[in-house]
Amino acid sequence: MTLPQKPRLLDQVRQSIRLRHFSLKTEKSYVYYIRDFILFHQKRHPSEMGVDEIRAYLSHLAVERQVAASTQNVALSALLFLYKQVLELELPYIDNIERANRPKRLPVVFTRTEVKQVLSRLDGMNHLIVSLLYGSGMRLMEGLRLRVKDLDFEYRQITIRDAKGHKDRVTMLPTATIEPLKLQLQKTQQLHQQDLGMGYGAVELPYALARKYPNADKEWKWQFVFPSWKRSVDPRSQQIRRHHVYEQSVQRAVKKAVQTAGIHKHGGCHTLRHSFATHLLEDGYDIRTVQELLGHKDVKTTMIYTHVLNQGGRGVRSPLDSY
Repeated sequence: MTLPQKPRLLDQVRQSIRLRHFSLKTEKSYVYYIRDFILFHQKRHPSEMGVDEIRAYLSHLAVERQVAASTQNVALSALLFLYKQVLELELPYIDNIERANRPKRLPVVFTRTEVKQVLSRLDGMNHLIVSLLYGSGMRLMEGLRLRVKDLDFEYRQITIRDAKGHKDRVTMLPTATIEPLKLQLQKTQQLHQQDLGMGYGAVELPYALARKYPNADKEWKWQFVFPSWKRSVDPRSQQIRRHHVYEQSVQRAVKKAVQTAGIHKHGGCHTLRHSFATHLLEDGYDIRTVQELLGHKDVKTTMIYTHVLNQGGRGVRSPLDSY
């Protein structure tokens, strides 16, 4: 009797990631850095390596490849996940790592006029998505992953599910977007009915809901508010589904709008979130309220926008302007 073959290491990593419901983006990043770690050490198996090899690899990323601090942190998270969750090995504290420099930069913020200029150069679904990003403070992927059931027109609020840190939160639904959103939902529902008529119409469900509620994936309330214009093969389940709009298409549209508006700032979709927070603080709203709307764990993260407000000499009047 032959014993079943043990899955390859990277397949074990993928399986472990999916059991914990990490995003596909996280899965790709973790697999990439784990594979890169193994190749860096001449294809040695990670079980034969430890803290010294991890330290050497992370220092290599910082010194030789000169990666950003955030990239080095992702690589470290991937390796810690590998050892703890996949290999089930406890590692001692890893110190003396050559750290990538994390530059201290203030967030780029659009003025109110610049936001209007960007929006005026967008149309259709892109205009609505970007309006929501600025009007509610959502991250791009939070906006694209919105489901029909997450919109509450009566209370004028949006429930953001499984956001950063795997937490739900509630933010405002701008009045200006209500009618365009209702029109968008009509178009989405028509598209969903067409898919159902052709034998499709299923959408990816979070966690184990698909097993718990076998028919929920075709229910209207679970559909994405902003569906893709074409169906595609889910890379994990291999099922043909209609996913949400591709993030890069919105990013490209915003980048083009910023350029054609003649705005000379390195801004994009996330800049609208920064602008949302800054403009609320300018209007006198409490920083704790802004913190809750943004979903920041620590108010210190939100306080960076107070520094943006103080640009231009921390609000001090120049002596030249007194002449």
